[in-house]
Amino acid sequence: MREVQGQVVVIGAGIAGLAAAHRLLERGARVTVLEASGRVGGKLLPGEIAGARVDLGAESMLARRPEAVALAREVGLAERLQPPATATASLWTRGALRPFPKGHVMGVPGTASALAGVLSEEGLARIERDAELPRTEVGDDVAVGEYVAERLGREVVDRLLEPMLGGVYAGDAYRISMRSAVPQLFQVARSHTSLTAGVRELQAKAAAARQTGPVFMGIRGGVGTLPLAVADSVRARGGEILTRTPVTDLRRTPEGRWHVASAGREWLADAVIVAAPAPVAARLLRAETPGAAAELDGVEYASMALVTLAYRRDGAALPDGSGFLVPPVDGHTIKASTFASQKWGWIADENPDLVVLRTSVGRHGETEILRRDDGELADVSRRDLKAATGLDATPVATLVTRWDDGLPQYPVGHHARVARIRDHLARLPGLAVCGAAYDGVGIPACIAGAYAAVDQIHGDLRGVQELTAHPVQSLHGGAGE
Repeated sequence: MREVQGQVVVIGAGIAGLAAAHRLLERGARVTVLEASGRVGGKLLPGEIAGARVDLGAESMLARRPEAVALAREVGLAERLQPPATATASLWTRGALRPFPKGHVMGVPGTASALAGVLSEEGLARIERDAELPRTEVGDDVAVGEYVAERLGREVVDRLLEPMLGGVYAGDAYRISMRSAVPQLFQVARSHTSLTAGVRELQAKAAAARQTGPVFMGIRGGVGTLPLAVADSVRARGGEILTRTPVTDLRRTPEGRWHVASAGREWLADAVIVAAPAPVAARLLRAETPGAAAELDGVEYASMALVTLAYRRDGAALPDGSGFLVPPVDGHTIKASTFASQKWGWIADENPDLVVLRTSVGRHGETEILRRDDGELADVSRRDLKAATGLDATPVATLVTRWDDGLPQYPVGHHARVARIRDHLARLPGLAVCGAAYDGVGIPACIAGAYAAVDQIHGDLRGVQELTAHPVQSLHGGAGE
């Protein structure tokens, strides 16, 4: 392994870039983080509405993977970690809120009975045919919606899989890669003829493993406080973080070091980690590795918006649970709603007189809805909330947070694209990439990718090889993630 004890520049101060900087400092490097925007944290954004602290971006992190919870503990947030107060979600479909089915893996059931009440009788009968169908070959990859529809029928995809994957990727299940987005199911598809039998086997293994503890975790004050704490730790260890510092040029010197430039400032680095979104990474890498840049140019993104609403508690009764998901096939505008005050105990404790909830709108390819102004998005959210829950009160405050090009898409063949990018980068020692565009969009996936990037610039490729072969599955945390 190469020792990188000198200067390392990290480009991007989202959670991936900050995690990389934190790990680099542990390894003894001198670290400078350059961030184009005026803040750190990327898609993790703390905020407030009507005086209540809330998340305006991602609001929970998968706890069954160790990376995110471990990093939170390392930077002093151990006592603020909190699981959801309720993980009971609903599905707004066929004109009513219905209990979200149990006994499935990302919306794919082990038995037809698991989806009773959500699917039609014809849809349930179609699931039963899975055991009689010949094997469906998936090759090197397949669209998860296409495969599940062939095995179990389109109703499973349209009513369960679409709202779940839409919550994670804001994408289209009939385009999303099963290998990259739902690797558990891809392995089942490769090893089993019957999809439902494979799902039952996954469920049996999970039961035998007897995993304890919450599946998801939040942080008192919001998950958006995590990058702030990591940034504080980076600075306390001697790292430098510069915001409003967009990188304009990245080039390799004849001596094998890296020249980084930004608005009149320059750095000479022994290694560089690019933790920026794919379009920015493509621009920066084009001079030194046009092949990697071309691949990154092909990564598509979806835009979305979150509408946060605050109500007086005495006039805003909500159904029990953490919120609900909405199948696109039902024709509503919002795709999910989170009852934040019910999902997170700390919000209710800090704001006993308020009810806070949020909705999300926008999927890949849906541009018309996001062209509406903030007031229109709030109005359409209120109309859908009234239809779903009966909530007809006037909010004391609304806040719209837009995430333009916020979620990278993982279409069929995504894993091969990531492998090609890393093959190009392997020819340039001291250069690595990480972030949501590669190995998973969830917080643990971004942190795992950051740690693998740190290992890579030290000459250890095992981490990036493992992630490329086995992406981190990003699960849905209940509603409205």
